[in-house]
Amino acid sequence: MALLDIHNLHVYYGKIHALRGVSLSVDSNQIVTLIGANGAGKTTTLRAISGILAASEGEVTFDGRPLRDLQAHEVVGRRIVQVPEGRRIFSRLTVAENLRIGAFLNDDKKWIADRQAHVLGMFPVLKERIRQVAGTLSGGEQQMLAIGRGLMANPRILLLDEPSMGLAPILVQKIFDTIVEIRKQGVAVLLVEQNAFLSLQIADYGYVIETGEIVLEGSGSDLLNSPQVKEAYLG
Repeated sequence: MALLDIHNLHVYYGKIHALRGVSLSVDSNQIVTLIGANGAGKTTTLRAISGILAASEGEVTFDGRPLRDLQAHEVVGRRIVQVPEGRRIFSRLTVAENLRIGAFLNDDKKWIADRQAHVLGMFPVLKERIRQVAGTLSGGEQQMLAIGRGLMANPRILLLDEPSMGLAPILVQKIFDTIVEIRKQGVAVLLVEQNAFLSLQIADYGYVIETGEIVLEGSGSDLLNSPQVKEAYLG
């Protein structure tokens, strides 16, 4: 049984049929990537998993338990955590305050302190800036903070939405190295990413979505070598 399993998911924005029978799965300790053009349905898929959008049809199960009727905070309580596109940090709060918000479902101060120490160990630059106002961080540092805030909830699966967007190439590579490290720590990752080349390089498995439908799937290496993927997404 897959850790996360989505079957025949349909989502509408008003009359717009945004997802048309999407099915995908993520196993424990696996990186799975979802690639596609802008507007293809990638972010909508993550939002439907997270409880931010309601599906009109289909099933989403996590560890064998249904998610569809849960509120977003209840989904986080199941240790399914989304890091949104555009970082969405709290720019007027400090780095430390942003991280503590990530642990909002836990009131054990020692656990929170230990978790924060773990996250700062992954992102030493955030430790140096722990009292700095988050809005004054660089773009790369803000993305690290967004991921760190997500990790503060101690997820079993992390849903990452366009983590490399707007970053310099050297920082993009660092973010992808971090994703690999997260998986090594036992956290599954569902990665939505426009940088198809790098995402497929680190992915165990991948799906290609077009106009709300999965049109191709396979191992990361198979999709990297697919003529269809090369023509559409790898230049």
